[in-house]
Amino acid sequence: MGGILALLAALIVGTFFPMAHGSSCDAAAAAPGIYDAMCLAETDDSSKILIRGGTVVNADRQFHADVYIEDGIIKLVAPDLKVLDGVRVVDATGKYVMPGGIDPHTHLAMPFMGQETCDDFFSGQAAALAGGTTMHIDFALPIDGDLLKGFESYRRKAEPSCMDYGFHMAVTTWNDKVAQDMETLVKEHGINSFKFFMAYKGSLMVTDEQLLQGFKTCKSLGALPQVHAENGDAVAEGQSRIYDLGITGPEGHALSRPSLLEGEATARAIRLAKFVNTPLYVVHVMSIDALEEIARARQAGQRVIGEPVASGLVLDDSKLWDPDFRVAAQYVMSPPIRPAGHNAALQAALSSGVLQLVGTDHCPFNSSQKAAGRGDFRKIPNGVNGIEERMHIVWDAMVNSGKISPSDYVRISSTACAQIFNVYPRKGAVLPGSDADLIILNPNKTTTISAKAHHSNIDTNIYEGWQIKGNIEVTISQGRIVWENERLNVARGAGRYVKMAPFGQLFDGIVKADIAYLSSLKAPVYRK
Repeated sequence: MGGILALLAALIVGTFFPMAHGSSCDAAAAAPGIYDAMCLAETDDSSKILIRGGTVVNADRQFHADVYIEDGIIKLVAPDLKVLDGVRVVDATGKYVMPGGIDPHTHLAMPFMGQETCDDFFSGQAAALAGGTTMHIDFALPIDGDLLKGFESYRRKAEPSCMDYGFHMAVTTWNDKVAQDMETLVKEHGINSFKFFMAYKGSLMVTDEQLLQGFKTCKSLGALPQVHAENGDAVAEGQSRIYDLGITGPEGHALSRPSLLEGEATARAIRLAKFVNTPLYVVHVMSIDALEEIARARQAGQRVIGEPVASGLVLDDSKLWDPDFRVAAQYVMSPPIRPAGHNAALQAALSSGVLQLVGTDHCPFNSSQKAAGRGDFRKIPNGVNGIEERMHIVWDAMVNSGKISPSDYVRISSTACAQIFNVYPRKGAVLPGSDADLIILNPNKTTTISAKAHHSNIDTNIYEGWQIKGNIEVTISQGRIVWENERLNVARGAGRYVKMAPFGQLFDGIVKADIAYLSSLKAPVYRK
């Protein structure tokens, strides 16, 4: 057996690290096993990187190992790799080597409320890379209800992208053409999730009937339905009521759409998903009300994913009452940031597994855009920043506080997203064969968040002045070092569209459950 293992190890060395003729680095010397000391061949290829001396962290465990990258792929993860000239060596001693973050919820170059978000696919992705996120999934909006036109428009918008990305597709109406487009997007264009807005009456909002039809179609295609869960009819009533009371500033935004309306819509979506027997993904969970509905459903065995966002985890709504409109308007998003106490509950749910992953809802509007709502909170473009800050904010709030481990951090910031949207283990893991999308995090270095220093186009930052212990010092995307020594090195147009296959892990067993349900009906009854 030992001889076979030695031979396999030698083959692995020869496959991943072809030895130069006459090299003193002998494959036979490395043959005792892939976790013994090995030597990387001399090469002039700058695409070869060795990360040395760090603690590798995956969602299931952490261990000391080196990581060798070649041509954008992780080739080997093992201790004590040795290298000759020509391989770039990055010292990670005393630091964590982790999968790059995956942000499941962004809005780049999105038209909304008469404006367009101020980050395009280059500036937003550059900011993401500076913050340790190496892939994101953006929401593509249809054009006049046409999904395919909307998708093609977003593909064009993404041409300047500098990192890997995917798309969710929004559904804002229902007819036979929409259903046909959904099938085309899943089967030909790598879309495996569709978002339904239960809010924004008169623009994006769908009815319960449309939601049901959408859920049924998603289930048949193996695509994951997502919901923005607020009762849009009640929100419209609340907005009129609060405005008529003379409350016109940003605080009116929070007052007009209380958490009970988020809870009601979350409960309704969960029950409709159960009726259809489809998995469900609830985006930007912001309140205890919504959280409790998700927890109840999951306890009952229903497949419901809850996604909090960084802002909801760590902020409360107090800034919406700031006397300076420019300050207060920064924090307007939907669902709103909630009063103190909701954030602590969301953190607890995330640490206990009731909620599964963290997004940002990065939807940035600068101060001049937000000013459109001065005197009428209903016209303030909804959205906050976060694509650059998420990884640091979550580390500080969840790991530094002792609520979760570094492995849990990897799970909620990267791996869970990759698994849910069916790109694991290509993404979300430090494993041989995975994409070389990595970060090196120094847990002892402090960083300060500031609008003057960030890389987004937005001129404010809702985390202004926050000091975070734990700093992402290096980001590697597609096997290239794109963030190091506080400097970006990104290439416009280098981003890749990542197709996501349908029927991910959440669909395992759905057919069996349907069969069990049908067999339990004891119907029809055949009568004379």
